[in-house]
Amino acid sequence: MQTSVIKAKSVSKTVSTNQEQLTILEGINLDIKKGESVAIVGSSGAGKSTLMTIMAGLDIPSTGTIELMGQELSKLNDEKRAAIRSESVGFVFQSFLLIPSLSALENVTLPCLLKGEDEDIDRAKALLTSVGLEHRMDHTPAQLSGGEQQRVALARAFMIQPEVLFADEPTGNLDQQTAQKVIELLFELNQQHGTTLVLVTHDMKLAELCERRIRMQAGRLEEA
Repeated sequence: MQTSVIKAKSVSKTVSTNQEQLTILEGINLDIKKGESVAIVGSSGAGKSTLMTIMAGLDIPSTGTIELMGQELSKLNDEKRAAIRSESVGFVFQSFLLIPSLSALENVTLPCLLKGEDEDIDRAKALLTSVGLEHRMDHTPAQLSGGEQQRVALARAFMIQPEVLFADEPTGNLDQQTAQKVIELLFELNQQHGTTLVLVTHDMKLAELCERRIRMQAGRLEEA
């Protein structure tokens, strides 16, 4: 019996604007098993990224519960949620979130420091080489193109061999050739390490490679 890595039960998210209560997610129930690859698809504004940030414990639901790695996130304080993320979770966001003052190599080894481990420089170099950035390791984010920054973010996400990898539009800013390489890396990680992949994507080619596709529509979920 496969273990659940992420469980959402009756999750809703509402935010208050000046005029009204806005419902972003409504009654979400979802169970993602260890080693699964799941694509969350749907139009812009359907709530895909909000669902991902809640599943990753970066935000908490208005109602309902989220379990990540067997822990109910709303029962944990910020520090404990951050500890689960630094221990077991990798992220690739559209906005990269690289540290501007660090080189590509230093950005990739950062998760080691956050876990209190020694920097594994050799692994970081191998990961940057695998995404085609062997000649750009000493460059800072400002010296890299958007696509190159995306690849640094991807290498960083793989650094700790995460148990769960959340990726928001991982191929969104990449040319076709690089996107293909990134897709191969994602699924290699999934297969070699049993990493659970949760991808938010508009790229149907990428979505079709996942074992499950879940469509979001106006804050609700349906299996695609």
